[in-house]
Amino acid sequence: MTEEALEDLVADVFARACTSRLVLENVAGKWGILALAALSEGTYRFNALRRRVDGISEKMLSQTLHALERDGLVRRDAQATIPPKVEYSLTESGKRIAEKLIELIELVEGEMPAVRAAQSAYDERA
Repeated sequence: MTEEALEDLVADVFARACTSRLVLENVAGKWGILALAALSEGTYRFNALRRRVDGISEKMLSQTLHALERDGLVRRDAQATIPPKVEYSLTESGKRIAEKLIELIELVEGEMPAVRAAQSAYDERA
């Protein structure tokens, strides 16, 4: 299929072959959500971002950033200094998506008392 034909396709995440599924997987995975939310706070260097996203390994952060960069959500700015300085920030698409993810994060955090109560009730029944 030509690139022009691909551009004419309508994204449908429920369709098995839709490429939006992979993008959704990159965005909605635990590390994708946290990386995008952290980058919504501003530009980060790799190690600072790794500290902000507590618990992520160097390898997983690298893979996550590469995937999000490929999807056009993260911008990687490598400056030719010694030592090399690399900074990560969000593209406009990344900012729009991160905004929605932050709403989801805040919703989940706000529902935690109810979630904990439900978990306790479930555990008592089980």
